[in-house]
Amino acid sequence: MEIQVGDIVARLSYQCDVCFRVVKIDTKDNKAELSGQELRLYADAPLSDLKAMTEEKRLEFEKRSQELEDHSNRLFRQDYQKLKLKREYTATNGYRTRMTYFEMPGRVLHIDGDPFYLKKCLRVYEKLGVPVLGKYMKEEDMPENVPKLVKQIRPDILVLTGHDAYMKSKGEEDDIKAYRHSGHFIRTVKEVRFIFPHLDQLVIFAGACQSHFEMLIRAGANFASSPTRINIHALDPVYLVSKISFTSFMDHVNVWDVLRNTLAGSDGLGGVETRGILRTGMPFPSTDEQ
Repeated sequence: MEIQVGDIVARLSYQCDVCFRVVKIDTKDNKAELSGQELRLYADAPLSDLKAMTEEKRLEFEKRSQELEDHSNRLFRQDYQKLKLKREYTATNGYRTRMTYFEMPGRVLHIDGDPFYLKKCLRVYEKLGVPVLGKYMKEEDMPENVPKLVKQIRPDILVLTGHDAYMKSKGEEDDIKAYRHSGHFIRTVKEVRFIFPHLDQLVIFAGACQSHFEMLIRAGANFASSPTRINIHALDPVYLVSKISFTSFMDHVNVWDVLRNTLAGSDGLGGVETRGILRTGMPFPSTDEQ
C-alpha cells in the first residue's frame, strides 16, 4: 500500500519501535518527514523503510501510551492533594479558623511546534485545572515571535516545545548543528531572558526529544530536555510545569519532585531548583445575595 501524508507508520530499521505521522513526502528523493505520534521526535526516512501500521497495532500503541499517561496523571493528582492539604492547613492556621481562601496558580503560556500535540496538551491542562494560553508556532519562528508574546501576555511559566532530534551523522553531541531545532529553542530562551532575567520571575521549560539539555539550561531555562538525549513524551512538559503552577511561592521545588511524575523521568528531563508560583488569598468573596 502506498504511503501517504497523514498515515501512521513505523520504521522497519528500528524494529517498528515508535509510531509516526507522515507530515511530508519528497517524491523526488523517495523520503518522508515524520512526526512522533506520542513522542516529541521529528525524523525522516526512506519510503522503503516505512511500514503502515495496522489498526490493531496502532490501537496497541495507543493503549500502551494511554496507560502511561494515566499512571503519570494519578501521580500528579496524588501530589496535588498533598499540596492542597498543606495549603489548607496554613490558610486556616492549623484548622483553627474557618477563614475561606482562594488560590492563584501560575499562568502558563505554552508555545508548541506541533498543532496536534498542542491540542492534546491543552486538554490535559484543562483537566488539571492549570490556567493556560496555547499557541502553535513553528520552531524556527520562535526566536523572533515568542519574546513579543511574553511581553504582551506576561505569563508566570513559559513552555517552548515541539519537535527536535539529535542527528549523529551531522556531528557530535556538543555540536548544536547536529540538532534539528535545539538552536531555535536556545535562541528563544536567550531572547526571553533579556526581558525577564530572573529564574523565579519567569519559569521556562524548553526542549523536545533529544534536545541539547546543557545549552538550554545555560541559556536560561529552569527545566529542559534531554540530559541523555532520549525521547520525551508529548505530555511531559505539561506534568512538569503543572507541578510548578500548583506549588506555593513560599516553597522551593526539588528537581526530583518535579521529574518523578513525568514519563521520561530524569533521563529525558532535568533542571534547577525553582520557586513555586501559586499564591493563596483570603477571604474568598461570597456570591450569596444579601
